[in-house]
Amino acid sequence: MELVFATGNVNKLTEAQKVLGERFHLVMPSELGFTGELPETHDTLYENAVEKALFIWNKFQKNCFADDTGLEVDALGGAPGVNSARYAGEPKSPPDNIRKLLKELDGVPAEKRTARFRCVIALIENGVLHTFEGICEGHITTTLHGFDGFGYDPIFRPLGMNATMAEISLEEKNSLSHRGKAMEKLLCHLSANLRQ
Repeated sequence: MELVFATGNVNKLTEAQKVLGERFHLVMPSELGFTGELPETHDTLYENAVEKALFIWNKFQKNCFADDTGLEVDALGGAPGVNSARYAGEPKSPPDNIRKLLKELDGVPAEKRTARFRCVIALIENGVLHTFEGICEGHITTTLHGFDGFGYDPIFRPLGMNATMAEISLEEKNSLSHRGKAMEKLLCHLSANLRQ
């Protein structure tokens, strides 16, 4: 089954394909000729995910899904949240975002550096909207650790782990990450529909 993943992020596509497996062929909008920016004009992850999925559905009339993800740091009142990708401003820069976040947390003790990644996936399947959410609790480290992953992975240590998201394998990351959990819910839904 072909699905359009409304993203321009190859790393997200790789993670998603790994979870969904060979039964699903994921296509990026760029492969359909769309080279612009996907809209993200709302104040919540849910609204942004739905907006992107609807945009692709309306443009191509193909089954599609989109996600929006945010890092919510308790000591910062939930920031960067919906603004995670552009936390340090435009253009998007993960290294700048990390620097800004670590600077804002300077002096905050380890026990107060609690955070979570939240991912909302919006699927439009035959014109019907379905949504799925995944959460990964953890802590923000004081320095970068690891070279794999992307975004805030080098400073996010999942609860119960001694490694950041950037220090673990993609398989391990998908089993405990916010996106992996939301993708598993998406997979369950899609698999159930394929059996019908």
